[in-house]
Amino acid sequence: MRDQLLNEVTYHTSRAGGPGGQHANKTESRVELHWDPSASKALSEEQKKRILDRLSGRFTPSGILIIGSQQSRSQLRNRERVTVRFLRLVEWALKPRKKRIPTKPGKAAREKRLKEKKHRSEIKKLRRNKGGELT
Repeated sequence: MRDQLLNEVTYHTSRAGGPGGQHANKTESRVELHWDPSASKALSEEQKKRILDRLSGRFTPSGILIIGSQQSRSQLRNRERVTVRFLRLVEWALKPRKKRIPTKPGKAAREKRLKEKKHRSEIKKLRRNKGGELT
């Protein structure tokens, strides 16, 4: 599946800021990975749905996932870095979430809660007005 996914991505390069002097002004070391999950042939419909759901905030309005890297002065290293990030992101999105099993508070937690309620009650009882006295 990994190779099929990598066949579906396109890489775009552009000039990047940062270190490099004059060399950086003429080379395209920034790399962007573009991928359209809805057109993917490597994923089943359920996998596409899961990816679209879990990564919903990362897509462009047209439904394209874009991941960029410009950390290195080397285009090759940036391309490797963006590819690894893409594969990890897809792997994370496809991993099924564990269903949470609701638990009840333990005996110690219940006792602590009741003890705190009694303490708060005592504090408020001491603040009450006793027989017309002003406090």
